[in-house]
Amino acid sequence: MKKIILLFMLSAAIFSCKNSEDKNKETQEVTSEITEKSRAYKGEFLNADGAMVFMGPNFIYAVKRDIMSEGLSKQVAPIKKNEQDMVGVIIKGTISKNTEKESEWEEMITITEIMRVDDKPSEVDIKLNESEKKN
Repeated sequence: MKKIILLFMLSAAIFSCKNSEDKNKETQEVTSEITEKSRAYKGEFLNADGAMVFMGPNFIYAVKRDIMSEGLSKQVAPIKKNEQDMVGVIIKGTISKNTEKESEWEEMITITEIMRVDDKPSEVDIKLNESEKKN
């Protein structure tokens, strides 16, 4: 009888350890997915006419309106010389499918951390000569 009880207790201990290992693996997988999705991006931020856009050398994302994006917008505002100026930033964020109907961009970035904001606006690639008059 003692052997049966000892065998039962040993089996229970082995199965409980196996379940705990499986739970640890699941937790590690979920944690790694979250950290993979939230990564650093370098680009230019624009907040004009109610639209927030984050643009890099090979991407353009709509920016999700929340506390972090409003904070970035406030940091950028005194640096801009005019409404259309873009300011270089480095942010951490997650990319997702854009569900807002008003936005033209397919993907949206949700800012999770503001790492750096440049102290002057980005250089303009194309300058329009507004002083010329059309004849």
